[in-house]
Amino acid sequence: MFLVDGLLDLSWWQLVLVTLALTHVTIAAVTIFLHRAQAHRALDLHPAVSHFFRLWLWLTTGMVTAEWVAIHRRHHARCETPEDPHSPQVLGLRKVLWEGAELYRQAAGDAALVARYSHGTPDDWLERHVYGALRWQGPALMLLIDFALFGIPGVAIWAVQMIWIPFWAAGVINGIGHYWGYRNFESPDAATNISPWGILIGGEELHNNHHAFPSSARLSSRKWEFDIGWLYIRLLAGLGLATVRRVAPTPHRAAGKTTVDLDTVKAVIANRMHVLAQYAHDVIRPVSRKELCGEDAACRRAYRQARRLLTRAEGRLDARGRERLAQLLERSPTLATVVDYRRRLQDVWERTAASQDALLQSLQDWCRQAEATGIRALAEFAQSLRSYTLQPH
Repeated sequence: MFLVDGLLDLSWWQLVLVTLALTHVTIAAVTIFLHRAQAHRALDLHPAVSHFFRLWLWLTTGMVTAEWVAIHRRHHARCETPEDPHSPQVLGLRKVLWEGAELYRQAAGDAALVARYSHGTPDDWLERHVYGALRWQGPALMLLIDFALFGIPGVAIWAVQMIWIPFWAAGVINGIGHYWGYRNFESPDAATNISPWGILIGGEELHNNHHAFPSSARLSSRKWEFDIGWLYIRLLAGLGLATVRRVAPTPHRAAGKTTVDLDTVKAVIANRMHVLAQYAHDVIRPVSRKELCGEDAACRRAYRQARRLLTRAEGRLDARGRERLAQLLERSPTLATVVDYRRRLQDVWERTAASQDALLQSLQDWCRQAEATGIRALAEFAQSLRSYTLQPH
């Protein structure tokens, strides 16, 4: 009976729950330790927590921290280009979804890539002589543990553990997370939020939010979004086992503030992703609806298609998209104006070499000229921009 049922002798539904729990621990280790703590330095973990995650990942994936971190950092540095290790925009969704693990192994074999992007990852005796040197022995030991605890069903549990990360992380997140879903922010890549409830993949479902704010320990952005990985981080922080270093900025506005000063400039630059999202909602959406539809409710579909073109980052438009956008703007000088002012607003924070005085003058000029266009939505947005501040009120 021991060989059949193992030491715990669990029923079928208990085995299902155990499998879900074990795989969820692996997901938590990937999102909290590998992704947010190691790759992006968004939080610091207590050594005991870090070592637990390293041990668990060795047992359940055989992945090496330095390799995973290097590949992910390379992904951010060269996103949606031929140098991206796993972009479905370049390689196709099917390849990344079903061959994500192979793409990972291929990138991990590039010693120069790993050396360049893996700085700051663990390099102690355990990493060099156990986790990095004995890669297949970890999963093999996990197989023995599962068999001892659960008997023959433990082999099936082990198989699920082995495919969990290759499918959900290497396949779904790297594939669908750059192909299908909704976007809160127009990041320069194709990252999407697969679901507003980040539970099954530890919060990684909120992938567009992550690419908008890569160094944030919290992946949720809207009030109705949920990031279970962030919940675990807050629990660890409450126990003194984690320290959050960075989260995505939250826009603050000072009531009655009408002067564009250096505080305004710094706040706008720090919150530029929020500013662009607000511009799309408060300016492009109402202006395009009025220009393209007027009172005609039957044109909603055409309006939605046009709005996607008008709000999408120009670098993400293909030749056909650029042609359709040019036709839209040619038909409506007002739309051309609001799109041009969005581009000019982006120029303000992209002038990284400019002095603070030059940036201040640029934003002051932008607000003044936007208010003088006679386009109500644009003028109101410029007025609201004046109230941005770094200090919450």
